[in-house]
Amino acid sequence: MAALFLGINANAARMDMVDVSNNNGYMSTAEYVSMRNEFGVKAVTVKISEGGTYKDPYASSNIANGQAAGLYVNGYHFAHYKTKAQAIAEADYAGQAAKAAGLPVGAVLATDVESAEEQGILSQATNDRNNAAFMKEIQKFGYRADIYTSGSWANNKMTIKGKTGWVAGYPYVMSGQKWYTNNNAWQWSGSAHFRISYGGFDVSQLYTDYYTAGQKSTVKPTNKDAVKANNKEANKPSTSAKWVKESKTYTLKAAVNLRTSASTSSNTITILPAGTTVKTDQAIIHGGYRWVRQPRFNGYGYLVTGPASNTLEYVKSGTSHTYYTVKSGDSWWLIAQRNGLSMTTLASQNGKTIYTTIYPGQRLVVR
Repeated sequence: MAALFLGINANAARMDMVDVSNNNGYMSTAEYVSMRNEFGVKAVTVKISEGGTYKDPYASSNIANGQAAGLYVNGYHFAHYKTKAQAIAEADYAGQAAKAAGLPVGAVLATDVESAEEQGILSQATNDRNNAAFMKEIQKFGYRADIYTSGSWANNKMTIKGKTGWVAGYPYVMSGQKWYTNNNAWQWSGSAHFRISYGGFDVSQLYTDYYTAGQKSTVKPTNKDAVKANNKEANKPSTSAKWVKESKTYTLKAAVNLRTSASTSSNTITILPAGTTVKTDQAIIHGGYRWVRQPRFNGYGYLVTGPASNTLEYVKSGTSHTYYTVKSGDSWWLIAQRNGLSMTTLASQNGKTIYTTIYPGQRLVVR
């Protein structure tokens, strides 16, 4: 994101917003503080829900930890609706999930409209009607509404004009539309890195105060010492035994505790759900278990892969992959369909999200 304009103040400081979901794993307060202090991020938009049956398991912690780091906090819902009735039902589902997760009243709860198999086949007029229904319904929960979509979809599949919309526009100008200046927010990156082990992040620049006006900033100029003290144990790598190098990627077969040291009595950072991908740098047989170490922004996380017999009972190892080279006209949906995968699974196993832009020549893991 480039320069920021809040309302008509052309001299306002740049303000970036990062969006997060289960694809990024557990995000601690310290990680959000780093984004804020070192990289200028001022707001976070949290995935709340998808369709009418999925609630993001990290929504509550992302909201709480983002607020604790002093960021403006908003939410979004990944839409699958094709009719007005479905749009209203998904808005009700998203609003209830947001309330349960702790999204503050006055925050934005945007509808993320980019699902090719649903909205992609509809007319512009139908998408406009459905999006309007969702946004009207979501306001009943005390949230402000907006639309997130791509620049090409904003041009062709729906109406987004004036100071509305949160648009991912690559390149900067598409079909004569300057998506990087005309709307509330412009997503300028789908692969930003903040020295965090969970891969790239989508980052957007705010061009109006729409994503901040409904809530008070809790930014505290200097709270680095407090964060360091609160995360002291997590910042310490374990030194109780000899570790060996192991650069591997595991996929969990079961939920596993991520701990602050290689001990079952140490504090739990979070519970990693089945299906989580974990990248490691070291391993050890210690205390009756096989442990691996996961590099994180604020130190390391430690998890058991199985008993000391090295059976790896909690993880899937053996990482021979099949790759696909992206061609012109490809999308996450098309590649996923060809390989019998969901878009979320395809993106996740490549360390990305379904919002990340892919380019011809890029290699993706499909098996």
